[in-house]
Amino acid sequence: MELFHLKRDIPFMRYARSTIYVSVLFIVASIALLATKGLNLGVDFTGGTVMEVSYPQPANVAGIREQLAKAGYPDVSVQNFGTSRDVLVRLPVKAGVTSAQLSEKIMVVLKQADATVLLKRVEFVGPQVGKELFEDGALGLLVVSIGIMLYLALRFEWRFAVGAIFATAHDIFIVLGAFSLFQWEFSLTVLAAVLAIMGYSVNDTVVVFDRIRENFKKTRSNDVAAIMDNAKTATLSRTIITSGSTQLMVLAMLFLGGEVLYGFALALTIGIVVGTYSSVLVASPVVMWLGVSREDFIKPVKTESGAVV
Repeated sequence: MELFHLKRDIPFMRYARSTIYVSVLFIVASIALLATKGLNLGVDFTGGTVMEVSYPQPANVAGIREQLAKAGYPDVSVQNFGTSRDVLVRLPVKAGVTSAQLSEKIMVVLKQADATVLLKRVEFVGPQVGKELFEDGALGLLVVSIGIMLYLALRFEWRFAVGAIFATAHDIFIVLGAFSLFQWEFSLTVLAAVLAIMGYSVNDTVVVFDRIRENFKKTRSNDVAAIMDNAKTATLSRTIITSGSTQLMVLAMLFLGGEVLYGFALALTIGIVVGTYSSVLVASPVVMWLGVSREDFIKPVKTESGAVV
């Protein structure tokens, strides 16, 4: 399926130097933001109080969130848990206030709006647990990156693996940099979105790499830039269809999914945009500058005597 078919190749590689410079600039800026401002870690990572309350009728989650914000708890997280009548309330650690005291204050606020609300459980998530979650998440990102690099090195060639990892790191750093710049809450759902972005970005890059490899095998030309331009132009319609349809679904979650899905959808929205950009304008220039050539994909012919021709 194609939206359009271009007869002339778009000279993407003509702008390769500029796009790489822009990407490096964004990566450096993101690293600087992460080093200076850091991430606004949610309760999942920093620890805090977790309460489960129940209502006899479906709960108004948005109303509960607004009610608690007015009472002086703007950083509270409220979401349905299990059924529409059960609500999970998460609050960060407050200095000088125990988990029991905090839960009592929250219940007073909730009962002012609805006296039928019942407290089912209260738990305290310690900072140590949150630290372990953060470290495990970072380890997960590292393991996934190594797996992706090994897969691409075996399927294509080591230069393609380096190009894909650079493009994927570009996407991840920009997403994390945006969350650091605007101090959006970084929770476990956002971490899940970051892992999803890695998979999406690599999948998009592999499609382009597949076409580049095919072009190297079927052409006698040694013009690497022209071969890559042809591959990107040929896959451009597919890229637009895939990215556009995925982005529409994610935007629906962003605007209609509510507070629970907001961070997840926001990270994916940014990730899809930068992932599409990097698969077309970042990964291939890195591969070209590493010296890939047609000879890397042409198997040497052996004579009967075993000599390589």
